[in-house]
Amino acid sequence: MLRFDCDYTEGAHPKILEKLTITNYEQTIGYGEDQYCREAANIIKKKCQREDVDVHFLVGGTQTNLTVISAALRPHQGAITVVTGHVNTHETGAIEATGHKVLTVEDNEGKITAKQIQDVYDSHFNDASPEHTVQPKMVYISNPTEIGTIYSKAELTSISETCRKNNLILYIDGARLGYGLCAENNDLDLPTIAKLCDAFYIGGTKVGALFGEALVISNEALKSDFRYFIKQKGGLLAKGRLLGIQFATLFEDDLYFEISRHADEMATLINDACNKKGYSFLSPSTTNQQFPVLPDSVIEKLKQDYAFSYWERVNKTHSAVRFCTSWATKKESVLKLVDAIEKA
Repeated sequence: MLRFDCDYTEGAHPKILEKLTITNYEQTIGYGEDQYCREAANIIKKKCQREDVDVHFLVGGTQTNLTVISAALRPHQGAITVVTGHVNTHETGAIEATGHKVLTVEDNEGKITAKQIQDVYDSHFNDASPEHTVQPKMVYISNPTEIGTIYSKAELTSISETCRKNNLILYIDGARLGYGLCAENNDLDLPTIAKLCDAFYIGGTKVGALFGEALVISNEALKSDFRYFIKQKGGLLAKGRLLGIQFATLFEDDLYFEISRHADEMATLINDACNKKGYSFLSPSTTNQQFPVLPDSVIEKLKQDYAFSYWERVNKTHSAVRFCTSWATKKESVLKLVDAIEKA
């Protein structure tokens, strides 16, 4: 069985394992205050071209999301996102469990627009009694989105301008950020993202690390006492140096971008095979997640030898599925899948 169901089925990049082994018996201070975390933070600051940002390392994406959102919002405030947003669909109500409502709008190919944000803001503050409903204060987006699409520089700039005009916090979930930055039609980079948003994280768990995410905070108001929030929400790793070593390795010689580009290239092969067969797609994704709409009969055939995710029913005879490549996906495995799609 060859697996294309997610991008964290493998362990970690060999260079990370090598570095972890080499440093295994070193004694370092805990909780992310070691030299490796400092080194990784400094590298990320340089990549962002921002020496004034704070960089924190947390153990996973859910911990990062709930920590940032709960720390940034007051009890009566909520976060705006699309209905398909990760914090709305895949985190077991983790945000609501911290006391903050997720305010949803319909998505446009997985994305939110500046106009939608403005409409939510206006709807609340134009109400005769706005204090009776949850106040929108944050905009949560992920890049890539849950369906593999990415924001353009123009789209993110427009969203950022709307947020700043209305004093809203813009937070970007970057669980798969590498795959978005290396997509063929991407025009964003780390400096631009660091400039346009208040906080974002660079995903490691899904992009070559054993685990862990690197949170970048540019908004001064969000920086104060943030380590207290990380600890309280269970995201502060005692052996913090394990995170620092991983991110320092990932950004050494741009390994992070190299392995992300590989995953996107492997996904493109799957995309091409589906296009060749005349299959449509749920979304125009150029990242490592592909969502072809396949006949149910073809899905049943492919399921015999390949693991992938059922996504949603499209009509009586067709369903959308997800094929997901990763930093470690082997080309020979992809070519086998491509051959199976062509013959199915």
